[in-house]
Amino acid sequence: MSSIKQFQVTFDCAEPERLARFWCEVLGYAVPPAPEGFDTWDEFNRSLPPEQRDSAFACSDPSGVGPRLYFQRVPEGKVVKNRVHLCVRAGTGLVGEERLATLQAECARLVALGAVCERVMLADEENESCIVMRDIEGNEFCLD
Repeated sequence: MSSIKQFQVTFDCAEPERLARFWCEVLGYAVPPAPEGFDTWDEFNRSLPPEQRDSAFACSDPSGVGPRLYFQRVPEGKVVKNRVHLCVRAGTGLVGEERLATLQAECARLVALGAVCERVMLADEENESCIVMRDIEGNEFCLD
């Protein structure tokens, strides 16, 4: 039995390209080049049948380390809490006030991109500080 070494994270969403570009900014990811034969993604999109236009988009870690993110349009909106969420590791290795300040600075950057800060969870006896946020379509994620 083989062991899977790579995986993709898929987001159901209303606006795939918009959400993909948001996550590119969050994670430093890149949009891959347009398919062969097309100069731009817009040109490729216009070549599709109307019902397939703007239906999906993807981005990936330029270093090749992180998973590919895939965004697919679905007709229904988000109605309940995510069962799975991304944790953006902005404070890895930091503790106390230094960690909190780093997380708050990253939170401010992401809010400027359209994210929403839900709550700041301060360190306690067991856990370091983290910040619960929502992306531009309301999906929960954490800064930790």
